[in-house]
Amino acid sequence: MKPPTQALRLFSALAVLVILITAYFSVIRPSQLRWGATSEELRQPMPGDGMVAHPDFLATRAITIQGRPEEIWPWIAQMGFDRAGFYGYDLIENLGSKTGLRSRASIVSELQQPKAGDTLPISTVAHLRFGAIQPNRYLIWQSELAPHDGAFTWAIYPVDETHTRLVCRIRLRYHWTSGALALDLFTEFADHVAVPKILEGIRDRVEGRAPESLAGEATEIAVWILALMELGASIVFVFVWQHWRRAWALAVASGFLLLFALYAHAATWIGATLGCGIAAFILLSLRQGRYCFSRVRL
Repeated sequence: MKPPTQALRLFSALAVLVILITAYFSVIRPSQLRWGATSEELRQPMPGDGMVAHPDFLATRAITIQGRPEEIWPWIAQMGFDRAGFYGYDLIENLGSKTGLRSRASIVSELQQPKAGDTLPISTVAHLRFGAIQPNRYLIWQSELAPHDGAFTWAIYPVDETHTRLVCRIRLRYHWTSGALALDLFTEFADHVAVPKILEGIRDRVEGRAPESLAGEATEIAVWILALMELGASIVFVFVWQHWRRAWALAVASGFLLLFALYAHAATWIGATLGCGIAAFILLSLRQGRYCFSRVRL
């Protein structure tokens, strides 16, 4: 059997990316845009809906919290970079914050009076502004541009005397013709990871649970990095291994592991186990020489 041409290997590598992108947009993205939200919550109007017309990114996420609105509100009011943090992935979201790496695990009294128009830092290089605020009901983060190209609404809806729904709606319009598109694309893929974690962080604090340890966060992030490295290595192997079809299958498996680790919101040990299994298979294959490196025909 003749060895595959470089063109065939290139086509195969591109096919891996096409498969993963198709899976993201057809399966993962639609489910993540409504994470935790009911059909009624998706349809219901929310404050801030009219601020961004024809958004490219529209997501409504929600979570049930055992607590009253007045117990949830203080955690929302104090959120922000250089404020109380975001209660999510502290190792990423609070990196460089003047208030430290960890999000607050208690109410900060001096951060309880945000005012419309105040600056809201969200990182070392970006910020929003507080929009309309109704204590114990809703709070809006908005972009500075007029008309607005981004609006983030955090709304509180009582269910009964002891349970409340916290609903987050995000509306973004992408900057297709400017350098800001890079940040938009980062938001496109990262927002699905960040917002559910933030909602869970608020829930846990209201319900009295201890925040996740930094070691736990680091392990989860390490699984993402491992899956990404395995995907990159497997695509390289498509070009250099004689058994390139097996390398191609390995690349597809690594890609789906990356999507699983980022968006399944499953226990970290599952992704870690799968990632270590793929890594072991790669190392064993290289050590045993099962996949000999070969020259590639043009």
